[in-house]
Amino acid sequence: MHELFFTWQNRFLSPLLPFTTSPFLSPSPFHFSNKMPTNISIQSTNISKRYGEKTALDDISFDVAKGELFGFIGPDGAGKTTLFRIITSLLIPDSGSMTVQGLDTVKDYIKLRKILGYMPGRFSLYQDLTVEENLRFFAGIFHTTPEANYDLVKDIYSHIEPFKNRKAGKLSGGMKQKLALSCALIHKPEVLILDEPTTGVDAVSRIEFWEMLDRLRQSGITIVVSTPYMDEASRCDRVALIQNGSIMSINTPEGIRKNFGRKLWAARADDIYGLLGDLRQFKATRTAFLFGEYIHLTLNDESATSAEIASFLQAAGHSNVQISLIEPSIEDCFMEMMSAESDASES
Repeated sequence: MHELFFTWQNRFLSPLLPFTTSPFLSPSPFHFSNKMPTNISIQSTNISKRYGEKTALDDISFDVAKGELFGFIGPDGAGKTTLFRIITSLLIPDSGSMTVQGLDTVKDYIKLRKILGYMPGRFSLYQDLTVEENLRFFAGIFHTTPEANYDLVKDIYSHIEPFKNRKAGKLSGGMKQKLALSCALIHKPEVLILDEPTTGVDAVSRIEFWEMLDRLRQSGITIVVSTPYMDEASRCDRVALIQNGSIMSINTPEGIRKNFGRKLWAARADDIYGLLGDLRQFKATRTAFLFGEYIHLTLNDESATSAEIASFLQAAGHSNVQISLIEPSIEDCFMEMMSAESDASES
């Protein structure tokens, strides 16, 4: 009976907003309490997690300031969801410690779940309840009402309020995300955790969603968000680039771009795929990646000129060749770090 209850609770309640109490969650022997500076909202110290032979998180350490919009940027499988489940007390790490607002995520999980808002990657609200019924349900779990905290969610909920009698399962992707965010905020949390909230929604909804997060940040809520979209990194105060369970860099978006450390070229021609193959054969090439209709290129020989690159490509039969120096994006920086990591592992 206990096993049945535990399975039901974690499947239908824990992944949602209402972090209900579990009598079966025991403290990890690897956790230790540390006093935290008053301006720090989240502090992770040497967090590791494995699934069998697979290392999901490898010695992760970081901190998030109160009122900060902090982003984790990385591809699928990088470890973002595992990390977020540890932050929200839904998963126990194998080693290390995590505190949120001074509360240990293992020892103090009951208190912690009352001050967290969590929006998982998958839409996890009740699809057979209406928009309004979902909002009232989640407000009720935290002993409040939509009316009590309406000022906090009105900018978001106003977009879907005209459809309050529509079942959640019948909403569009963007409207589902707005409803999920409203439900995550309705109890006025101190910390908001959003796991890939814009995945699968249209470009307009993505922009609207980030505008909403900007307004929430101004209200003083600490926001931690993950995304596979590198272009969304510029909307964060700081970002952590994560890959294969390890953090490669933590900095402001501008700081990450400034640390690129080498010239970056953009090249294009009529045959873009042939251009990519030929540039990778160019003797001075270090990396060459396809970015839309351009190839972003770094060179081992930084003294090489655009004329030399153009001459090589024209000799290879390319027409309408264009080459110019550009400023790196966050995605360029991520790819550069990946290349440097690969070079280090091979040497």
